[in-house]
Amino acid sequence: MPATLAGIRIVEFGGIGPGPFAAMMLADHGAEVIRIERPGASFGPHALARSRKAIGVELKSPQGVEIARALCRDADGLIEGFRPGVMERLGLGPDTLLAGNPRLVYGRMTGWGQDGPLAQAPGHDINYIAVAGLLDGIGTPGAPPVAPVNYVGDFGGGGMLLAFGMVSALLAVKRGAPGQVVDAAMTEGAALLASMSWGFKAAGMWHDGPAANLLSGAAPFYRTYACADGRHVAVGAIEPQFYAALAAGLGEDPDGQMDSAAWPMRAERFAARFATRTRDAWLTHFAPEACVSPVLTFDEAATHSHNTARGTFADGAPAPAPRFTATPAAPPQPSQPGEWTDRVLADLGYDEPQIAALRAAGTIG
Repeated sequence: MPATLAGIRIVEFGGIGPGPFAAMMLADHGAEVIRIERPGASFGPHALARSRKAIGVELKSPQGVEIARALCRDADGLIEGFRPGVMERLGLGPDTLLAGNPRLVYGRMTGWGQDGPLAQAPGHDINYIAVAGLLDGIGTPGAPPVAPVNYVGDFGGGGMLLAFGMVSALLAVKRGAPGQVVDAAMTEGAALLASMSWGFKAAGMWHDGPAANLLSGAAPFYRTYACADGRHVAVGAIEPQFYAALAAGLGEDPDGQMDSAAWPMRAERFAARFATRTRDAWLTHFAPEACVSPVLTFDEAATHSHNTARGTFADGAPAPAPRFTATPAAPPQPSQPGEWTDRVLADLGYDEPQIAALRAAGTIG
């Protein structure tokens, strides 16, 4: 069977981070993604650019803009990650393109959104999750908050949310709705990821600051510990039966799990106990019900028995996810900048002399 999104065509305007991640997810599951880069540009991390039809087009030239418009007239969706107003100044804004293709789903990926006081302000993942309220709770007491790489803003609250928005709007078009703009802001996506924490706050069960809550490191049964060899284990024994198995493995009393006043002292005892053995020795010591896992490096994760059995990684990068039983994703394909330029232009009706003239003018690469 064809992959889930087979038959969907997406035009991606080259960028970095969350936009390419969203396009990668769509391409992984069968969408035809045509990625437009400036001639001579190079991709960012190769995994994010996989499975694309990459072309080199100079969008500062009228001929390049016309190529982009021609692609969008026959596309189902578009993804761009520029600051608000950039695509409009290029003559590629949503009003223009939706006039030529009323069914187009126009995906916009920004940090702050298309409007608001910060819409034109520069920023990166750490700025967006700071304003969303998430960064305050990540880290250890007495130290500044810790940036969780760029997983939360760029990819969880950004690219993944844009991919969800694109698929939702594409489904709406299939049901007869018009094309529309998908305004995906990383600040709002990051805030959405914290929905459960906001629920705790509404119930009076949330405390500001790092390591102040059950799931942020306050509880001794939900945190990481250093072992004798300097490596670490992650403990997630929340349910009483799992905590009982953890306590048994550490030689601790299983009573009083939810006595938060005793958590700091208990965490100190747990830490001292974990420091007496190596990480792997603890893994063989605990029963599976104790919910003790190794904290793995990338290289270790790639060779872990569960990940290899599932095929979680392939060719040095994460494999497509999620899994579909009837319409599985095809293996990711490598993509090189500009490799599809001539073929895509030929599909648009450009002949060889026209393509040669565009290349001589620097319009294509």
